Amino acid sequence: MSDILLDPVEARILGVLAEKQATTPDVYPLTVNALLSGCNQKTSRDPVMSLSEAEVQAALEELRHRTLVVESYGASGRVLRYAQNLDRVLRLPPAAHAILAVLMLRGPQTPGELRTNCDRLYHFPDLSALEGYLDELAERPSGPLVLKLAKQPGSREHRYAHLLCGAVDYAAAPATADAEEPRALGHAGELTRLRAEVAELRRLVDHLYAELGVANPSP
Repeated sequence: MSDILLDPVEARILGVLAEKQATTPDVYPLTVNALLSGCNQKTSRDPVMSLSEAEVQAALEELRHRTLVVESYGASGRVLRYAQNLDRVLRLPPAAHAILAVLMLRGPQTPGELRTNCDRLYHFPDLSALEGYLDELAERPSGPLVLKLAKQPGSREHRYAHLLCGAVDYAAAPATADAEEPRALGHAGELTRLRAEVAELRRLVDHLYAELGVANPSP
């Protein structure tokens, strides 16, 4: 496991900073307001968060003490801004940093999903290139930074999760599209159960009407 242990808010902040550094360099480093907006973004985030400014400020202060973020006043010299320093602290190449950022932002993913979601941060020419970096992150001598998860029932591919927040809760890790078929089967089973309960209720109602000697108005 990584020697850097983050809480979910800190991981979200570092993920957002890495994302915006690559995708919107003209506004990077970020102000607290821009960072708060990125953390609470409703798309491309898993889980979706609803953080307060105070929560973000407290996490930034902790990250600053650990040199995982750095402060600056940018070109204006008036508004305090924040930049990530995770890649330097962990000595990560851009490709590996992009993978970790996307895992921090979107949760466990398959290599195919990672390649697609990383494209704006770093372009992997093919899947094998990305998988090579995943292997390096998983076998890092100073401590693994990602973990290959066991396949979920019905899944065709393994997913990967980052370890910057500690051990991964397998049960809490969300399923990917690979598990659509089992979920569909689960819904079908639920429908069958509900139909059986309705049939039983109808039988009981018919029995009550028969006991009272009254015709059932809804046969």
